Amino acid sequence: MSKPLVAIVGRPNVGKSTFFNKIAGKRISIVEDVPGVTRDRVYVDVEWMGRRFSMVDTGGLDMRSDDVLLSQMRRQAEIAMDTADVICFFCDGRTGLTPDDEDICNYLRKTHKPLLLVVNKIDHAGLNDQLYEYYNLGIGEPMAISSTNMLGLGDLLEAIVTQLPPPEPDEEEDAEHVIQLALVGRPNVGKSSLANKLLGQERTMVSDIPGTTRDAIDTLFVDEDGARYNIIDTAGMRKKKAVEDETLERYSVLRSIAAIDRCDVALLLIDAQTGVTEQDTKIAGLILNSGKAVIVIVNKWDAVEKDTNTMESFRKQVLSDLKFMSYAPVLFLSALTGQRVSNVLGVVKDVYAQYSKRVPTGVLNEALADAQSSLQPPLTAGRRLKIYYATQQSVCPPTFVFFINSEDLMHFAYERYLENQFRKSFGFVGTPIHFILREKKQG
Repeated sequence: MSKPLVAIVGRPNVGKSTFFNKIAGKRISIVEDVPGVTRDRVYVDVEWMGRRFSMVDTGGLDMRSDDVLLSQMRRQAEIAMDTADVICFFCDGRTGLTPDDEDICNYLRKTHKPLLLVVNKIDHAGLNDQLYEYYNLGIGEPMAISSTNMLGLGDLLEAIVTQLPPPEPDEEEDAEHVIQLALVGRPNVGKSSLANKLLGQERTMVSDIPGTTRDAIDTLFVDEDGARYNIIDTAGMRKKKAVEDETLERYSVLRSIAAIDRCDVALLLIDAQTGVTEQDTKIAGLILNSGKAVIVIVNKWDAVEKDTNTMESFRKQVLSDLKFMSYAPVLFLSALTGQRVSNVLGVVKDVYAQYSKRVPTGVLNEALADAQSSLQPPLTAGRRLKIYYATQQSVCPPTFVFFINSEDLMHFAYERYLENQFRKSFGFVGTPIHFILREKKQG
């Protein structure tokens, strides 16, 4: 059952993200003293006074601007408000009530949602006189807080809880694992467009301007079969030299790397018009080093001129360019038109099943014996590697321990041979597999 949702809204730079991060206990939203930094909706789960709810941070509302990005930010905030159970309307106690605040207040009245008027940046008692003018808005008593100094946050959370809808009886958490699915790639390869197509709604901002998505955005999603996903749409990762002087984008790259670290399956998006670039290879390396399952998505396939062999040739080229990730399935689609997008989640489920697969010890050692009988380990300085037995230590990714006579005798090429034999025997499509060597002395 979904949790109640609380939306944090207000004009730019009134401290919404600072409050959000204090409640989350970690830096989720990007915080800079620059209007318009938070563009998309960012979520966190909160528990207070025994009630659980989700909180969503939104970009600053500008009700009058015709700027494309500001209009899209406004649209994102509107979606958050439409789905929210409670809205917290943030104002800046230092600057006082502004015409923009009044415009937003007039819009909020039309939502007919429970409203809490929050006056932020009241850092000491001497500023309380700033509250009186906010009574003119006519939406209830203003609550004074200081997000930076953590003053009044408990009172605000208590007020939020009192406005939440009553809890549903016998509400239980679903024990089924939520597949963490990260969309990663260079800027402007269609990550947000694919996220929106998968979700069937305008969940994240879509723009042809590289760098539109700055935060890694989580969205819970349940498909027609009841499988649960958390789709993480990340900022595009540009070359390091391109972001050295851009503090905000550096945060975004770090956030994208963190998204890879916490996902189960990474969708690596490649632009069909450019093919695999050096930066794509570096991002693939991050996924490999994190031990995550991966699916390569060749997006914008509708823009490529094709003949009967184009797709297979392109697939071979992609796997050649990403030779260290030859186990990855490659999908060709168009997030813009929706072509083949319906195939993605089925492949995600299959790859996650491989990523979390456990092989019985007996079956594993039969495959190991067959591999050794087909090709004996080579001699090294007159000595031969002996593999006594193997066992699977863990899953996600599948990790195997080999008990052997000497680590020095395990040649890289033979280790690669064993990996290929395991893939032939057990599949492991889309997932890396790890080997751990343990010396077992005789006697």
